[in-house]
Amino acid sequence: MSEALSNIGGKLLALVILLVAGWVLLKIVIGVVTFVAWTVLAIVAVVAVIWALNRLL
Repeated sequence: MSEALSNIGGKLLALVILLVAGWVLLKIVIGVVTFVAWTVLAIVAVVAVIWALNRLL
């Protein structure tokens, strides 16, 4: 009985660790995607301003 509980406890601990690691990795991936999107948006905005100034001046 003790061995079965130990086995279940070990599996439960492994499951919790996998869930936490997956959550952390998901947050990192979302952060990287957000960073890339904002960087691209900023570059597009700068290019748009330069283009608009060239058209007006």
